[in-house]
Amino acid sequence: MNLDELAQEFGNISNEKPLHDLVQGLENWKSGNESVRGLEEMVERFFGNSWLQSEADHSKSYGLWLEFKHDAIDRIDGMTMNERLFLFGLFERFDKSSTEEQKHAVYSKLLARP
Repeated sequence: MNLDELAQEFGNISNEKPLHDLVQGLENWKSGNESVRGLEEMVERFFGNSWLQSEADHSKSYGLWLEFKHDAIDRIDGMTMNERLFLFGLFERFDKSSTEEQKHAVYSKLLARP
């Protein structure tokens, strides 16, 4: 599961505002300059400080996050750049980068070296 699929799954779980705000936060992360570690902190803070009305929805969404975190964030050091771009939904941003500075920003975001 990549970040875009995770966001879609969150949207399928519930229409509650907190989860909608989390999905928006994931989208904002993709366009910003915060690294993968910042993404991890943001989502962990969300689950630590927000609660959905349904405990089952909260558990399901947190379980999806843990699965993504394990597969993508915890294993990022052993990944190629293409794997990182795919898992975090950043192929388009990387491909549209017209300067080396923009490409380096994506490398930094994904904890990679050019």
